[in-house]
Amino acid sequence: MNPLHKELANAVVAMDEERAVAAANRVVAEGLDPYLAITEGLSAGMRKVGELYDSGEYFVPEILICSDAMNAAIAVLKPHIKADATRKPVKVILGVIEGDIHDIGKNIVKILLDAAGYEVIDLGRNVTAERFVEAARAAGGGIIGLSSLMSTTLENMARVVRGLKEAGLRGDFRVMIGGASASARFAAEIDADGFGRNAKEAVELADRLSRSLPCARTQ
Repeated sequence: MNPLHKELANAVVAMDEERAVAAANRVVAEGLDPYLAITEGLSAGMRKVGELYDSGEYFVPEILICSDAMNAAIAVLKPHIKADATRKPVKVILGVIEGDIHDIGKNIVKILLDAAGYEVIDLGRNVTAERFVEAARAAGGGIIGLSSLMSTTLENMARVVRGLKEAGLRGDFRVMIGGASASARFAAEIDADGFGRNAKEAVELADRLSRSLPCARTQ
């Protein structure tokens, strides 16, 4: 791991906002890729935070402070990510499924999708299947990204796919899922089109899925 990526990750885990911002400024000053600083540094740090939470070493207050450190560093890095202006925008409807309010991963995915040239419609967290379908009807076509950290909410992802089919919209959309409770196997079970383990994979998956849309964008 690049030393600055490691420093970003460690700063997030240490709940040290000042240290995270300093590392982010060094990334910019040294001309390093801010996209990789987020995916390989900050995201790695938040994955470690998630492990500490699962093991009972960190609790909600610690997670919130870690998130503050990560977001402060992202604020430094985001303006320096070069958006891909050569692409025709594909709409991505993004949200954390009903019953779950954990949106750290979703927010990172949004930043990277923005940078990759997508038109992101962020529905936020605790989003019902009905609201996803309404947004899909308004958008007319594109990609839907569903996120969930809690296994108890997975069935609500399935409800979104069923809702799209019942509304006659499934053919106009590709559905991708992500989050700690999701998996490629579950994606197949609910007839989603793919699973991304992290933010970087989510963008790569969106790129693949967008090429199979009825009105595929020009590459």
